[in-house]
Formats: sequence, structure tokens, C-alpha cells
Amino acid sequence: PPPLKKKQTAMTACMCLACVDTGEVGLLQMFGKYSSTAGPGLNCIIWPLQTMAKVSTKVFQIDVRTDTKTKDNVTLTVTTAIQCAVDPERAHDYYFKLSNPHAQVSSYVHDCIRSLLPTLDLDKAFESKDAMAMQIKETVAKAMEQYGLNVVSALVTDMNVDPSVLQAMNEINASRRQREAAVERAEAEKILAVKAAEAEAESKELSGKGTARMRQAITEGFKGSIESMRESCGLEPREVVHMMITTQYLDVLKNFAESGKATMVVPHGPAAVNDIESQVRAGFPQVEAAVAAMANVGADPSAPPPQHPAGMQLQEEGEGSLDAMLGFNQVRM
Repeated sequence: PPPLKKKQTAMTACMCLACVDTGEVGLLQMFGKYSSTAGPGLNCIIWPLQTMAKVSTKVFQIDVRTDTKTKDNVTLTVTTAIQCAVDPERAHDYYFKLSNPHAQVSSYVHDCIRSLLPTLDLDKAFESKDAMAMQIKETVAKAMEQYGLNVVSALVTDMNVDPSVLQAMNEINASRRQREAAVERAEAEKILAVKAAEAEAESKELSGKGTARMRQAITEGFKGSIESMRESCGLEPREVVHMMITTQYLDVLKNFAESGKATMVVPHGPAAVNDIESQVRAGFPQVEAAVAAMANVGADPSAPPPQHPAGMQLQEEGEGSLDAMLGFNQVRM
């Protein structure tokens, strides 16, 4: 029989052109083994001996939502945005070593947040957003560096609490501000009260000084009138005081009548003027005693008070003498 011939099989290979876009790199594999990295542009590959896989080097974002609680047992949902990009020089590590980059990055973010927030109360957690974002970036970048993934930035975009907790926080803040407003209002009222008291004290002091000056002026005026009338008419102080008091009383009645805005009940009848005169005369003993005391200042205390004959005569003559002096006869007419 004829000898057997071995079947010979020829492998055919061809040169192919592959285009890589800007923002991407091509990973070349020879028989399934990584051989090199092709940059953007036109590249030649030997097909089917070589294959190419494209990897984007653009920045992409991974959004992570983490549920945790704070030190004061408030449930909190934190939303974090991790912005990453593949290192072109280590794109093969990213492609061949990572199977699910989003899940693996999220795991590191969850671990970082859940180890940090339980050590802070709610208010401190809101105040520490920047520090927390920086710590998340450092943790994820250190973990993903060996896989050729660069962390560009880490942002804590939102921190959500339960609506009832948020309402309670607002009520606490409102109560605190109302308390501060009440304290400020009380301080303002205190200042106003103190200033009003100081003003009243100064006003009373000035009023007292004015009253003292007025009384001093009145006293000096009375004294001058008494001395003038005694020198010109020969009247004694008691008689002058009697006439001045009666005249002032009649002037008061005249002012009441002319003002038209005040009402005063005055006794009316034939004996009205006599009643007024008797009431004025009733105060003479006190006036006489005061005048005698003023005259005896510096004199012998045991000496009797001086009496003027005209005064004695006025007391003995009584009503007729006073009527003649004050002109009460004309009033009665």
C-alpha cells in the first residue's frame, strides 16, 4: 500500500489597522497575554494573534450613598461624589486587576464614613464636611493607587437627616435665638430704666434747687416788702403780712374767674368776706410768733417778746381797724 501522508494545516495571519481615540489607550494582548499599551492614533496589530482592548482615561464620577448614625444616635444619609481617572501608564493594572471598580470604591467610602461619623455629634458632623471629604480622598486614593486609578477629588455633596429630626433642630435653634433676643431685650429695657431713673433723679435735684431758689426769692421779696411798708407807712410786720395774704387770696379768685377752665366753689353771702377775714386773722398768732422769733435772734432768751403799740391797738380795735386798713367796707358795699 502507498505510504500515509501527514496532513499539513497552514495558519493564515494578516496585518490589521486599529484606531485609538484621544482620551483612550489600547491594551494589546498576544495569545491572551498582555504585551503592550497603544496610545491614541493609528496602530497595527497582527490578527488574530493579537487583540486590542480599549480603556478610557477620562475622569468619571462614582456617587456613593452611605447610611450611618452620629455620636448622638441621629440617623444620617451621606452622599459622596468620588471623581477618578485611569492612569495611562498603569491602565493594564486597572483593566486586568479590577473587576468592578464602582463597587470596590464604594466599599472604601462606606468604611471611611462609618468609622468617622460615629465619633461626631450631628452639629459637628455638618461642620466637618471638608475634613471628612479630605479623609475620604486620602483613604480611597491610597487603596486604588495599586490598581492604576487616580482619585482626582472627593466631595461630600449632601447630608440628609430624618424630617422629624430636622424639624426638632430648627425648633432648638429658634428657641435659642428667641432666648438670646429676650436677653437682649431685657438688657435694653434695663438700660432704659436706669437712664430714666438717672434722669428723674437729676430732674428732682434740679427741681429741688429751683424750688429752694424760688422760696428764697419769695422770702426776700416778702422781707423787702415788709421793710418798705414799715418804713413808708409805719405798719408792723403782722399788719403787712395780713394785707398781703388777703390780697393774694383775692388775686387767686380773680385768676380762677378769668381762666374759664377751672371751677371753684366760694361761699356766697353777706358774711362771706367776714369768714375769709376771720380765717386769715386766725393765722396771725403763728405769724406773730415767727416774727418775734426772728427779732429775738441773738437777744436774751429770757427777755419777753417785744410788742408794738400799733399791734396792740390793732388787736384791741379788732374788726373795725382791719376793715379800715384793707378796705373791706368797700367790698361789702
